[in-house]
Amino acid sequence: MKFSAFLKTRGATAAIFMGIFYAVAMLGIFLPGYTAIPGNIDKLPIAIINEDAGKNGAMIAENLQENLPFKEIETDITNKQALKELEHNDLALVVHIPKTFSENIQKGEASSSIDFTINEAGATVVSSTMNSVVTEINSQLSTQFSQQTAQGVLMNFNVPEKQAAELAEKIEKSYVGNVVTINEIPDGMNHNMLPMFLTMAGYVGAMIGAMQLVGAFRASRGKASKTRLFTYVQITALLIAVVSSIIAVGVAYLIDKPSGDLFFGIVGQQILNYMVCFNFTAILIFLFGEGGMILNLPILLMQTIANGATITRDMMHAPYEWMSHISPMYYSVQAYFANLFGSISPSPYIWSMAAVGAVAMLINMAIVAFLHKPMTVQVSETEVEKKAAEITA
Repeated sequence: MKFSAFLKTRGATAAIFMGIFYAVAMLGIFLPGYTAIPGNIDKLPIAIINEDAGKNGAMIAENLQENLPFKEIETDITNKQALKELEHNDLALVVHIPKTFSENIQKGEASSSIDFTINEAGATVVSSTMNSVVTEINSQLSTQFSQQTAQGVLMNFNVPEKQAAELAEKIEKSYVGNVVTINEIPDGMNHNMLPMFLTMAGYVGAMIGAMQLVGAFRASRGKASKTRLFTYVQITALLIAVVSSIIAVGVAYLIDKPSGDLFFGIVGQQILNYMVCFNFTAILIFLFGEGGMILNLPILLMQTIANGATITRDMMHAPYEWMSHISPMYYSVQAYFANLFGSISPSPYIWSMAAVGAVAMLINMAIVAFLHKPMTVQVSETEVEKKAAEITA
């Protein structure tokens, strides 16, 4: 056999195609998706709440609105409402200027601070970006108010204005930016990425499982009815979901050591995650057979950006944002963030993920019912003999 002939075999041509297809799909999906960082940082919504009765608070609020690189800045909102939206990751940063800010600045009191609140239980880019933004704001405000405060204090003691300005630079800074972090995540990238890795472990396993079980479904046609075989496929997937989820969560506990109280909740979500992803990826395989696996790959790659672990919906380009609304990975990742590190209920995300799975299963049932041609069920010799024996008896 010549090499040219070998290259024409089905295995060789398939390998060549997949090598090219996967490279184009991965780079064509990942590179455009990650151009949102830092390009779409300005799309992150923040809130600035000014409760200060003096002029300093109004001046700071106005300057922040003019100079911060964010297009969506909420100001007509209470601090309590803003913090609630922050917990749900509907806001990326809450800036709160307290009532006594100007008064404390004039007195030179160290309590003259502004609260900058950040939620860590969300996309990693958001929390890191907000920390950098807050650090820069505090640096500028600290320099500005240290001189202003010191100069005012010295002038109250009848120190000449020129001399007060010179001495002001030597006085300890009175402004302190109060950075508040809610839902803190333990140090280590393994903790930040745990929601995504748990989700991907279930998704990839389910995608491969869908290929194998749908293949078994096709190979078993004629040995049982379509309905029975489809039921067998779902039951087998559920058994795999239970076993693989317990093992996956066990590995996560050995390495990341989450709270023991969360164990059964995480296992339950992982089982649901597997079943939803199984039916979601099985749609294309029921439709196109093994060729459906090729189409599932770019959908998987797209969801690694659209799942919200790295960037939020606000930052995503339109195709990735659209994908996030039907992506089981998005709802799973957000539910894990809420369950593992957050202070809100993961229920809305769990129900959304379950809805995606229910729709996917209905689609699969419709494909099997209407697109897969019925086949005559073959009766085995053992069954024939058994029935004959029953008739004789």
